[in-house]
Amino acid sequence: MTSFRQTWTAVRALLILTVVLGLAYPLAITGIGQLAFTNNANGQLVRVDGEVVGSAIIGQSFTDADGAALPEWFQSRPSAAGDGYDGGASSGSNWGPENEDLIAAIGERQAAIAELDRVPVSEIPADAVTASASGLDPHISPEYARLQVDRVAAARGIPSEDVAKLVESMIQGRDLGYLGEPTVNVLKLNIALAEMDG
Repeated sequence: MTSFRQTWTAVRALLILTVVLGLAYPLAITGIGQLAFTNNANGQLVRVDGEVVGSAIIGQSFTDADGAALPEWFQSRPSAAGDGYDGGASSGSNWGPENEDLIAAIGERQAAIAELDRVPVSEIPADAVTASASGLDPHISPEYARLQVDRVAAARGIPSEDVAKLVESMIQGRDLGYLGEPTVNVLKLNIALAEMDG
């Protein structure tokens, strides 16, 4: 009889905990998220004319079908997530600083950026040639955005000064005023660029 009581107690505890922790708690947290933090809970989707064009928290490439940078757009940093900015395969390359593959990849990226933006390799910031830890970072440094101004302006036939002012207006400061570094969200910058270009 004692064995039966213990089993029945365990089954009741399992049922109660399943309902509370497996159903009620997730539904309550989802409801709170949807009510209080709708944008965050839904992936911070970015829309242009009502159409979703991306997410403010996941980067994307601005390249052609062959992976070549489109000169009329600001370029994101490299991504090691899947085939590039794959939210289902978030990861860095896990290559150490002395890894020959990483060194070769950085050299190739530096050469490509130097040719595309007509700048010396010494002026290319680190985030332009290295992937973030998640491979999904939607931001670049203000330095990398500024480096691309002349190329984007020339490709669009817009004065460089106007594009430079746009970049400066899109710089996001440090979180809470002291955490991290200033950044530029590439998707938002390119949307603002398209709006400015008409």
